[in-house]
Amino acid sequence: MLRFSTWKFFAIVAMTLAAVLVVAPSMLSPAHYEALKARLPSWLTPPTIVLGLDLQGGSHVMLEVDQADLVSTQVKNLRDDVRRILREEKVAITGGIGATPRGVQLRVADAADRDKILPKLRQLRNSFSSNIGGQSPLEVETTPEGLIRITVTDAGIRDKSRKAVEQSIEVIRRRVDALGTREPSIQRQGDDRVLVQVPGLQDPQTLKEILGQTAKLEFRLVAEPGQNPSEVEELEQVDEQGKLPIEKQVMVQGEDLTDAQPGFDQQRSGEPVVNFRFNIRGAQKFGDVTSKNVGRLFAIVLDNKVISAPRILTPITGGSGQISGHFTVEQANNLSILLRAGALPAKLNIVEERTVGPGLGQDSIDAGKRAAYVGAGLVVIYMLITYGIFGVFANLALFVHIAFIFAGLVLLGSTLTLPGIAGIVLTIGMAVDSNVLIYERIREENHAGRSILASLDAGFNRAFATIVDSNVTMFVAAAILYFLGSGPVRGFAVSLALGILTTIVTAVTMTRMMIAVWYHYARPTKLPI
Repeated sequence: MLRFSTWKFFAIVAMTLAAVLVVAPSMLSPAHYEALKARLPSWLTPPTIVLGLDLQGGSHVMLEVDQADLVSTQVKNLRDDVRRILREEKVAITGGIGATPRGVQLRVADAADRDKILPKLRQLRNSFSSNIGGQSPLEVETTPEGLIRITVTDAGIRDKSRKAVEQSIEVIRRRVDALGTREPSIQRQGDDRVLVQVPGLQDPQTLKEILGQTAKLEFRLVAEPGQNPSEVEELEQVDEQGKLPIEKQVMVQGEDLTDAQPGFDQQRSGEPVVNFRFNIRGAQKFGDVTSKNVGRLFAIVLDNKVISAPRILTPITGGSGQISGHFTVEQANNLSILLRAGALPAKLNIVEERTVGPGLGQDSIDAGKRAAYVGAGLVVIYMLITYGIFGVFANLALFVHIAFIFAGLVLLGSTLTLPGIAGIVLTIGMAVDSNVLIYERIREENHAGRSILASLDAGFNRAFATIVDSNVTMFVAAAILYFLGSGPVRGFAVSLALGILTTIVTAVTMTRMMIAVWYHYARPTKLPI
């Protein structure tokens, strides 16, 4: 039973060599790795182990949905929807649409008009999730005097907050990726928070500037004297004192942008600008507005602040334009990143920020290395003293086991964190446990009077079921940690799961192969353990 087919032997050797080749680039210094990359084509660039925030330093930011801003936005949207329904049904009201802390109210004196619009007002709840625990997101109340009050409920606010977090994660990922960072971790935390960790980024201010803006871009006309005050609002200007009267109607929205790139104004001042391009729908809207309003001021509004308000000299029908606002090069670059990534669905406030310096990360690496070296060294010594030549086999299998784990981390693109190192150290002990179990079983069989070959065969076969059972239970625990945990806990679970899988290969198959080769050539007359 100790015979190994040739293909199994070469398969194991090939796997070992492949693992070493996969891991080798991660062992190079940054300078040597960059030199290696420069010599290889881009499609052949070898991946390396990605170190987590706790190992290489970086920025940690916790964002929370601004509930007040979210409610304010909902009230504004609700008012626009009610205004649209009144216009479609041609229903006149007295006193306008009033705002309440969580909704709007209007007075419709005519009962027939109320009956006409109430079903459509109640349908507004469809804009929320269809399943929020059986609770209604909107309450529509009426009084005999004709007052209609529409209020967003707590369930409605929670639903919008949850959706805002879901949509924000993708927008944040696009923004962070545009910074050129590697393997950022962006995770949901509860119903209204997002955790952003960017390993290697030592400039938290840039990250805060990128994440702290909603980046809601709008193109609106500057109001002319004599316009209805209810259709105009005063907005602050970014580069000039005072406010500018801007029409509330949004002519073109930033969501119609397809691209935004930093550049320089080649025709006039040469200052940094942002060049943008619309999709077909946006280009048509932009062309229509500029064609019908030649001579008027056209405001570019970002997050309710006027960046600039140039005059429309000629219709702009090409679907592209330029945003100028006395930017620095960095501001133009950041604005283009924000516009390309899209607007956040709600304002996010930074409630926690932390920067881990590279020095602290290096300390963690050094501590982890010391723990791994000491643990592995003691294990190697113990196995050599206790099991002699069989201990050598176990130690060789142990080194391959570690190489397999790191190769798995590289191929999966997982981030190695400090808890991940703890998981690897733990699996070192588990791998050796399997060998101890096998060797002790072999020793017992030999002491019972069996021959060496029979003892080896029985040791592996009878210990195998026990090894599999114990590793399966550990694997289930690792899977639970991965699916229910987050951040460092997941890193620990990944390392642990990889270690369990490779244990089966190295402690059982590889050790058995080495013992079979040894027995074939040594032909011992006495079991050396």
